[in-house]
Amino acid sequence: MYTLFLCWRYLRTRWIALASVVSVMLGVATMIVVNGVMEGFTREMQGRIHGILSDVVFEANNLEGFPDAAGHMRRIEELAGPYIAGMTPTVALPGQLAFEVDGQWQTRHVSFIGVDTTTYGEVSDFNRYLRHPQSRKHLDFTLHEGGYDLVEGEPDTLKNSGWPHRRQKAVTGAAKSAVALPTAVAKAEQPPPDEVVIRDGYRYRRVRQAPQPGEVVAALRNPFEPLNNAPQFDPSKDTGTGVVLGLGLARVASADGKKFLVLPGDDVKVTVPTATVPPKPSSDTFTVVDLYESGMSEYDANFIFMPLAKLQEMRGMIDRQSGIANVTAIQIKLHNDADGEHVRNLLREAFPGGYYSVHTWRDKQGPLLAAVGMQTVILNILLGMIILVAGFGIFASFCMIVAEKRRDIGILKSLGASSAGVMSIFLSYGLSLGIVGAGAGMLIGLVFIANIQWIADLIARLTGQEVFDPTIYYFQEIPTVVEPLTVLVIVTVAIAIAVQASVIPALMASFLKPVEALRNE
Repeated sequence: MYTLFLCWRYLRTRWIALASVVSVMLGVATMIVVNGVMEGFTREMQGRIHGILSDVVFEANNLEGFPDAAGHMRRIEELAGPYIAGMTPTVALPGQLAFEVDGQWQTRHVSFIGVDTTTYGEVSDFNRYLRHPQSRKHLDFTLHEGGYDLVEGEPDTLKNSGWPHRRQKAVTGAAKSAVALPTAVAKAEQPPPDEVVIRDGYRYRRVRQAPQPGEVVAALRNPFEPLNNAPQFDPSKDTGTGVVLGLGLARVASADGKKFLVLPGDDVKVTVPTATVPPKPSSDTFTVVDLYESGMSEYDANFIFMPLAKLQEMRGMIDRQSGIANVTAIQIKLHNDADGEHVRNLLREAFPGGYYSVHTWRDKQGPLLAAVGMQTVILNILLGMIILVAGFGIFASFCMIVAEKRRDIGILKSLGASSAGVMSIFLSYGLSLGIVGAGAGMLIGLVFIANIQWIADLIARLTGQEVFDPTIYYFQEIPTVVEPLTVLVIVTVAIAIAVQASVIPALMASFLKPVEALRNE
C-alpha cells in the first residue's frame, strides 16, 4: 500500500515528474501522427497507382511494340493461366495535345494510352475514376447528355457539360461564322477532273483518284467520296473520336477557385509521331467525352485515354497486308496480387529480355515506394529519440530523488520495508510516468489525426500559405490510416523506456543500507 501512496505523492508534487510526462506524451503523440500520415500516404499512393496499372505489365522495350497481341496473350495464358484473371492489350505513346481557350491555342506534352474498351476495365480500376456514372459502368468513348459528377469546390460548368455544352458551342460558333460563309462559298473552286475531295476527320482535302506510290488513302474515312455527296459534319450532332482527359489537364487553379479549360463536349487536337523513319507528325481532332481523377497528379496531368484502334491507326502500327496491329504492352490482372513476382519470373524466363520487359506494378513504381518506406523509418528513428530523451530525464530525476531521500529510504527500511519493496516504489513510479505520458500522448495523437485536415486548413488561413499542396503530394487531402498494432507498439515502447530508466535508481535505493542512510542524519 505504501508503494502506491508514495508513487501518487511524487507524481502529484514533483514538477520534474510533469516534465517527464510531457516529454513522453509529445514523443508518443508525434510518432502516432507521423506514422498515421505516412501509412495513409503509402496506402493511398499504392491504391491509386495500382488503380491505373495492372498487377503485371508485359511490354516491349521500344515504341514500335510487338505484333499479334492475341498470340502473345495465348502464350502467356499457357505459362501462367491459373494465376491470371484477365488481360488486355494497350498502346502508350508520347504526343502533343492542343485545345483552344479564349481564342488562344494551348499545347501540352502528354502520354496517350490506347485501350480496348471491352477488356481494359477488367484489369484495372480506371473506370471508377471517371466522372460520368454510365462511363463507370462501361467505358465506350461516347459523349453523354450531361450528368457528370461534381466535387465540392468545383464550378457548376461541369454539371451541364457533354452534349448540352457541345450544342451550345455549335450555336455560338455558327453565329460567328454566318457573315463569312457567303464569301467562303464564292471563293470555292471545283477540284480538277483527276482529283476528288475526301473527308479526313473534320477536314475535307483533295487527293488524286489514282494514288501515287507511297501515298496512303485507304486508312482515311470515306476515301474518294466526292464533295457533293459527302455528308456535312455538324458539331451539334456529330463528334470526333472520343478521348478521356485527366482533371490535371482539364482544370487549373485560378484566383476565384478552379477553372475548367476543357469540358466534355469540347474538341481537342491530338498529334503523335508515326512509326516511319524518320517519324512524321500524325494529327486528328477528337472530342472529350469524359474526365477522370485518379488522385495522382502525375497521372491526371499527363495521361489521355483513347480507343486502341484509333491510336494504332494514327501511329501506323497496322500491317497493310495482314491487318495485324502492334501493341506496346499487355496488362495482366491476377487472381491474387501476391502472385505478381512469381508470374513475372515465369514470363521473364519464357520471353527474351532484350525485346520484352515484364514488371509488376510495384516494380514500375519501386523507387517511389522505397523512398516513402525509407522516410518512414528515418522519421521513426528521429522521433524515437524524443522518447529516449524523456527516458534520460526520468533516469536523472530518479537519481536525484534517491540522493535526496536517503534518510526517508533508511527510515522505511528500518521500519521493516524490504529491498524489493523499496525497489518497487521507483519501478512503480517509472511505470506510472510511462502510462500517464503514453496514454495522454495516444489520445492527443488520435485526436490530431482525426482533425488533421481541419488543422491544416486553419494553419493555411493563418499563414496564407497552403500546408498540403496537392500538386506536390499527389492527393487532394491529407491521407491518414491508424494501425492499431502500430499504436500499441509505440505506447508499449514508451512505457518500457520509462520503466527501464527507473531500474538503476531503483537498484541504488534497494541496496541502500539503513545504518549508512541514517548515520549522518
